[in-house]
Amino acid sequence: MSQDPLVSIVIPFYNCAYVHQAIESALKQSYPHIEVIVVNDGSSKHLDKINPYLGRIVYLAKRNGGTGSALNAGIRRASGKYFSWLSSDDLYEPDKVARQVAFMQEHGVSVSYGAYYHIDSNNCRVMGGKAGITYPERGQFIKTMLRGCFINGCTVMLNMDVWNEVGLFNESLKYTQDYDMWMRLLHKYDFYYLDEPLVLYRVHPEMGSQKYASSITKEIHQVQYNYRKSLEALIRK
Repeated sequence: MSQDPLVSIVIPFYNCAYVHQAIESALKQSYPHIEVIVVNDGSSKHLDKINPYLGRIVYLAKRNGGTGSALNAGIRRASGKYFSWLSSDDLYEPDKVARQVAFMQEHGVSVSYGAYYHIDSNNCRVMGGKAGITYPERGQFIKTMLRGCFINGCTVMLNMDVWNEVGLFNESLKYTQDYDMWMRLLHKYDFYYLDEPLVLYRVHPEMGSQKYASSITKEIHQVQYNYRKSLEALIRK
């Protein structure tokens, strides 16, 4: 197996003022074999922030359809062995991809996620230290996921083969397409946890989790309802 398989970093973008910082952090990865795919999901603002990078990224433009549809567009265009998602307002530490590829190869796994730091709009680390949790026992992991999603999507790395098993992101879910995906993956895969904070998760007034909290809660309840019976059956096995 190649020691340096290609990693496709997909950055969905919709009117985000921080997109250039996300792209910069992806392009500055120490890992040598990456492709950075930026998917413009119908943006009308901050497009000028992408222009300086057009010669170094794969750029896709589409009509607005939500994060799930943007991620799917990036996945369909990707040619890597591994998929990694970076939100346009977040950042990767320089060794994020290198450390996670090594971790996945060492353990021979298809699904991994990890720890992260919170940052504010000025890129200062906030809210204390490292965030991220795991549960070594599979049943407890699933039970906790049924109560709420504790996986930060930008810490996730997946082998591209998983899409053949579970399908792509659910585009009908505007806010919880990631939670839905992790629930589907749990039926077939274990999530391996890399206990290193390699993602910087930005907390700012324009972030969707703050602006659309009530709508997100409704979608969370729907996702939990959709998978509760099947995941509880897994726990009983």
